[in-house]
Amino acid sequence: MIPGLKEPQGVGYLRSTDTLYVANGGDGSLRLYQGPDYVGNGTIDLGSDADNVRVDQEHQQIVVGYGSGALAIIDAVGRSKVAEISLRAHPESFQLEADAGRAYVNIPNARSIAVIDLPSRKQVATWSTGGASANFPMTLDGQSKRVLVMFRNPAKLGVFNMQDGSIAASVEACGDADDLFIDSKRQRIYVSCGAGAVDVLNAYSYQRIARIPTVAGARTSLFVPELDRLFLAARATSGNPASIWVFQPTP
Repeated sequence: MIPGLKEPQGVGYLRSTDTLYVANGGDGSLRLYQGPDYVGNGTIDLGSDADNVRVDQEHQQIVVGYGSGALAIIDAVGRSKVAEISLRAHPESFQLEADAGRAYVNIPNARSIAVIDLPSRKQVATWSTGGASANFPMTLDGQSKRVLVMFRNPAKLGVFNMQDGSIAASVEACGDADDLFIDSKRQRIYVSCGAGAVDVLNAYSYQRIARIPTVAGARTSLFVPELDRLFLAARATSGNPASIWVFQPTP
């Protein structure tokens, strides 16, 4: 257990330095913890609402979304913020395309997706969400060169071409989505939703294969390919304690 955090929201891990990074929404800080015991090893103040964290292992950089609209780039060696990229509103989920040096960023309050060129540290494109709103979860399909985004209003999966942001597909999915993953081994998509379900979609046709009932509010999840497991966080209720549900994909 790591005590003393202020509304932890995002976590990242850099293998080369065995360092854990935790973004705190409550005080806007990025806190560093050094392995193997993960004792506190520094704090980087970002201002407010530090949220999602992504790690660029190749370039030894940490990228953090925060505030009313910005990405911070952290130099892992110098343990300091080296750049800030302004955005139109607070960023939610974003993903790094390391080979192309790009970041794709959900900006729900602007009903858009921002495309960032990381080497120049500039926004190079803005993609419209086509009238859909509340775009929170995102993942990248590197094989098909597409950006997958879940919307809450209406509840659907939007599939965007990486090259130009054109919409390749749009299909209905479960409501109140919070996390979205690609299972490359099986060519499946997993979506966890607060409406009380996990949707399983085909990664080629984007049609639903299965809808697995869970419980209302269980929308935060993590798919770990190395373990071949999907972990789902279920909130405490009047009759049951908080728990982690574990799913094993088959076949």
